[in-house]
Amino acid sequence: MITPQQVKDNEQIKTYIRRADETLGALGFTEHSFAHVTRVAHFAEKLLRELGFDDRTCELAWIAGYMHDIGNVINRIDHAQSGAVMAFRILDKLGMPADEIATVCSAIGNHDESTAYPVNPVAAALILADKTDVRRTRVRNRDKSTFDIHDRVNYAVEKASTTLTDDKTAVELALTLDTEMSPVMAYFEIFLERMLLCRKAAERLGLAFRLIVNGQTVL
Repeated sequence: MITPQQVKDNEQIKTYIRRADETLGALGFTEHSFAHVTRVAHFAEKLLRELGFDDRTCELAWIAGYMHDIGNVINRIDHAQSGAVMAFRILDKLGMPADEIATVCSAIGNHDESTAYPVNPVAAALILADKTDVRRTRVRNRDKSTFDIHDRVNYAVEKASTTLTDDKTAVELALTLDTEMSPVMAYFEIFLERMLLCRKAAERLGLAFRLIVNGQTVL
């Protein structure tokens, strides 16, 4: 079996992650580096493990999470589909079984909000992990006077945590938001589509999704 460690150590995958982040940096997007994909991989795996999925499904969630953004090396547009095709070629060459490749590639190909759908539990976990990674450190621009709305909204997040509730009935994204930097409505203007997608992904796993901003449940 192809393990998460083999994927993490693979030089080809490392190159695509690094160069994809460089591409997005040139286009003015927030950070999509090893920090982002590692967070996504760990949370996707952790969520399925806490829900009682088998070890291999949890590992596939990690692999999908780690590789999900490699398609950005080609173009931001349709990067989920490009990434799925790239992942297929890499994982097939490494000898991963077809049924596992299908799971990983369908998850990667269905993670971007413009075309996303939680087609399987791995895809659902990937969506939740990816779309809830909102944090100040993802903002590349260090000149606050030139922040666009995406910069302001991300930078306004002073603290964020995504957790499965103790009773395992809901996934909660709790944010501490600096409302002087960005009002709550600006957050919804940017991220409402993502949050609704998170609700759909949570439902695929038999869960509710809740967004809590400054201690108040807003979704």
